[in-house]
Amino acid sequence: MFINETVNTAIAVVKLLKWKRKISNFNYSYRPDVENTKFMCARDAVALIPDNACLMGMGMTVSARPAILWSAIGDRYKKTGSPKNLTVITAGGAGARGKIPGSVEDVGLKGLNTEFISGHLETARAQLALAEAGDCVLGVLPQGVIAHLAEAQGKGEEYITTKVGVGTFMDPRVGAGSRVIPGLGEQLVEVDGDRLKYRIPSVNAAVVIAPSADIEGNIYVKEAVIYSEAKEAVLAAKRNGGVSIVTVTKIIPKDESAIYIKAEYIDAIVVNPTNDITGTVEQRKPWKELVPGGGGNIEKARAKIKALNAVLKADPERSEKDLILARQAAAVFSEISQPDAHCVIGYGLPQEVSRQIMQGGIGDKLTFMLETGIYGGTPAPGFFFGLSFNPKKLMSSSEMFHLVEKNLDITILGTLQVDEEGNVNVSKKGEGAKNYIGPGGFLNLVANAGKIIFVGAFMAKSRIRIKNNELTVLEPGIPKFVKRVDEITFSAKEALKAGKEVYYVTHLAAFKLSERGLELVSVAPGIDVQRDIIENSEARINLPEDGMVEIYEESVVSGKNFRLNWINSMRN
Repeated sequence: MFINETVNTAIAVVKLLKWKRKISNFNYSYRPDVENTKFMCARDAVALIPDNACLMGMGMTVSARPAILWSAIGDRYKKTGSPKNLTVITAGGAGARGKIPGSVEDVGLKGLNTEFISGHLETARAQLALAEAGDCVLGVLPQGVIAHLAEAQGKGEEYITTKVGVGTFMDPRVGAGSRVIPGLGEQLVEVDGDRLKYRIPSVNAAVVIAPSADIEGNIYVKEAVIYSEAKEAVLAAKRNGGVSIVTVTKIIPKDESAIYIKAEYIDAIVVNPTNDITGTVEQRKPWKELVPGGGGNIEKARAKIKALNAVLKADPERSEKDLILARQAAAVFSEISQPDAHCVIGYGLPQEVSRQIMQGGIGDKLTFMLETGIYGGTPAPGFFFGLSFNPKKLMSSSEMFHLVEKNLDITILGTLQVDEEGNVNVSKKGEGAKNYIGPGGFLNLVANAGKIIFVGAFMAKSRIRIKNNELTVLEPGIPKFVKRVDEITFSAKEALKAGKEVYYVTHLAAFKLSERGLELVSVAPGIDVQRDIIENSEARINLPEDGMVEIYEESVVSGKNFRLNWINSMRN
């Protein structure tokens, strides 16, 4: 086992070095020898983007990135000063936290990108730095709302109205709305009765990626691992009289039945044979395990991803206390969910919860969905977040968020803060642009899920000893359960109004949302309710009306013989 892990780590290091070298040296001049003038080199293609354009891109971190196009836009600007003054829109987190070229951060240059609108801002460190310096206006909208607005513009519609965001910071009656820095930027959301009305600027340029094109310029998604917002961005740009550019890996024979985007909607095609599906995985050599119906060796793929994550520190080895939290959250899941449930998980600790659900023996009947448009399969962790092993089918992220509205039973999400009303903050970790995260698809998920499990620390920077299957708080840390969250990303009031079932699981204790606010449900063995919970919380904690507080099962703490079933594992 150790030898295999060492070998996988060594291979991962080599692959990452080769990959980074490759994506740092794009060939902007390459054009295939074909007669169709839509096929252009990257340099000529991005020259079609005018100054002052509203440009929509796609991707989730290192997956489905039109990397050569982001890079070529930045290169052209450095050399010519054009295109300048762009509004750039991405639905998901399309940045790479300054670590990897070929992301939306490549256009995060002063004078080039003067406004940036996204569901998840934290990965776009270049744009955050511009905003801190006063050189870029930031806007934030729910990820699913951006996807649906692109879809709407492709149909000639300007607005959408939805319950998503009501009662949260996105609601102008509650918070700053779409403005990350209050007062800066155009407000993109307004109250419309008991719903919210959203819009984005008119998209008139799109840069997207797909696996292949035919000689006529039709676009195909065979062997893609996600579709993201490719089609929606292209159709919006063309409906608005703009330009659409797609990069593909190869040219294939025409297959009328498999066309994803028709040639009439495409202005330029850039063939880049070294395009990747996701980090280190080339489109020309796709991992079967990540493609619907591809088969392959799932365990081998897991091992490779684990090694890559370890090298990149993208999915850290979980501490013993994190595993306890994840197992307890999985136990709560088995209590409140059902075998045929549709579930969406968030990034970070929720991924560990999903692992425990699978290892606990109840995951085979569940259907996991991902905001990127993946239906079924097992979510991949860390660097590969947004992808799944052995997915059943793919759809665009816009289509997935429509499915979320119709068929989301339960979601597992992380927290930064929880307050005594049960409100949750995940979008803001401090003041200023550099500390803004954004909600991603969080707002869409909590608005539509009937059941919600939040996972996170009870205290930050605390010292906890685990011995003899008991937890002891050695040093209390910084309370994460506070009187009032810094920003309401989840509204407890709206959840109660909608009849949602909501739990909050920490290392030390689990709580549920009630009309009284936070109600203590269970604690880890060794935890004193008064000393460790009540006195270490700024938020008011309500005890059960019958005074009975459950204790985490021993297997939750030890991990030994940890198994789940659909019989209640916690008291209602």
